[in-house]
Amino acid sequence: MHISTDKSALNIPLIHDFLSQHTAWAKAIPLATVQRSIQHSFCFGGYLEGEQVAFARVITDHATFAYLVDVFVVPEQRGKGYSKLLIQAVIEHSELQGLRRFMLASSDAQGLYQKFGFQAPAKPEMLMEINRPNLYLSQQVDK
Repeated sequence: MHISTDKSALNIPLIHDFLSQHTAWAKAIPLATVQRSIQHSFCFGGYLEGEQVAFARVITDHATFAYLVDVFVVPEQRGKGYSKLLIQAVIEHSELQGLRRFMLASSDAQGLYQKFGFQAPAKPEMLMEINRPNLYLSQQVDK
């Protein structure tokens, strides 16, 4: 698998379809929101013979902090080690070195991320959030 940070190579319809139709965290996310998120993030695309099969997005200031989100491998290419290659490329990228904190949230892939040094927060009581699950679904109802 070839991994690139070239945003112009990203298959935006594939990314939108996967996030909006096949994830719990971004169900029904509007295309415009996906486009804006990509525009303002550091993105990684995974490609086989020029076709995108994987994606990861990092929200970062490139100096102290990063947050890994929207990681996926298309279903027909899972189980081939591509997720490991993708996460390794993210973790080893020169623009993401020397960060004080690198975070992510995952409900089902902790084993994958632990292989790359991610662990539960040392002081979870320090973390706070505003959490709006199903935000995009509720926006559809409002229209």
